[in-house]
Amino acid sequence: MSQFFQVHPDNPQARLIRQAADIVRSGGVVVYPTDSAYALGCQIGDKNALDRIRAIRKLDAKHNFTLVCRDLSELAAYAKVDNSAYRLLKHHTPDAFTFILEATSEVPRRLKHPKRKTIGLRVPDNRISLALLEDLNEPLMSVTLIMPGDEYPMIDPYEIRQTLEHEVDLVIDGGYCGMEPTTVIDMSQSTPELLRQGKGDATAFLAG
Repeated sequence: MSQFFQVHPDNPQARLIRQAADIVRSGGVVVYPTDSAYALGCQIGDKNALDRIRAIRKLDAKHNFTLVCRDLSELAAYAKVDNSAYRLLKHHTPDAFTFILEATSEVPRRLKHPKRKTIGLRVPDNRISLALLEDLNEPLMSVTLIMPGDEYPMIDPYEIRQTLEHEVDLVIDGGYCGMEPTTVIDMSQSTPELLRQGKGDATAFLAG
């Protein structure tokens, strides 16, 4: 039976954030709000938790997970970023973007794209997720909470709890956070490429 925390979206309660982080550290799978949709998350490199998320979403081994980071400096620890890319990223974090970048050795092998050695990273503009990341002191391994066969993410925390109460360890109710996915930008090559248009405005990445 999953736990259910109602966390204030503007002033997250430190006690609940600390408990949520402890659940992640102990191998738990959590549902948490971001600036684009609710997501499933677990501790980076936790294979058992990763497998549980794959089972919930019915994902194959080729699906790319995203590392959700608290700031740009943490993102740069897990991806190789040159100066021009860094300037673009600086102006678009935190925001509703997922960036595909060449992974560093800090990223567990099972999370990298098997052929290209890339990883998706993002910094969300959401106070609850940022507070959780701050307490964890490391990124969350994440995927958007879209159930098998559905086109859009789940948006109602109570429905999420009812659906997944035996499959996740915690649902964080942070209110409505939207249902539009992030914009995905591949920055692993010399020219940025738009892979998915979502909530974030990709104009700056495609200019010129």
